[in-house]
Amino acid sequence: MKKILFTTLLSVLTLFAMATKPHTDHVRVDAEKSTVKWIGSKIASAHEGTINIQKGVLMIEHGTLIGGQISIDMTSIENTDQEGKWKENLEGHLKSDDFFDVEKFPLATITITKAIKTTEYNYKISADLTIKGITHSITFDAEVNINKVEFVVAANIKIDRTKWDIVYNSGNFFKDLGDKLILDEIEFDILLLSVK
Repeated sequence: MKKILFTTLLSVLTLFAMATKPHTDHVRVDAEKSTVKWIGSKIASAHEGTINIQKGVLMIEHGTLIGGQISIDMTSIENTDQEGKWKENLEGHLKSDDFFDVEKFPLATITITKAIKTTEYNYKISADLTIKGITHSITFDAEVNINKVEFVVAANIKIDRTKWDIVYNSGNFFKDLGDKLILDEIEFDILLLSVK
């Protein structure tokens, strides 16, 4: 009798453990439809453009974002507010070792380390951002809309480029730059869509 009772109790506990075990879906980012837009500024002007996502995956547990990683193709940097030689010159300069050194470091990555849900559609996200082989922790707000295993994520990320050894014409490293001074802050608007 005791053996039957023990076996029954063990079966119930096993079923309970299986029922409460978290299930995590790894949902791929649609690299073709998702976008990364950048803005870099001087004292009196700014330039903007796009960078392609190479691949990505977000981790979703019972409708809640819990992690993920995005790989960004730095060789795809494009300037969208100029044309002709001005556009080509800026793109070439951004790809050079003055800035992102894409020949040596073709990929940048964002790895989510913590995602805290603050309201129904808003999260405070901590992540490791790796650019030029250098990794620093960043924190940003994101709007996250999840429907089962489909998602739309919008985030604005601002970084101090000098932390990633991008110091070209930074006022913190060079003096008397005048109108050649480039602000240290780079802004990224990211929109992630899931593969359907």
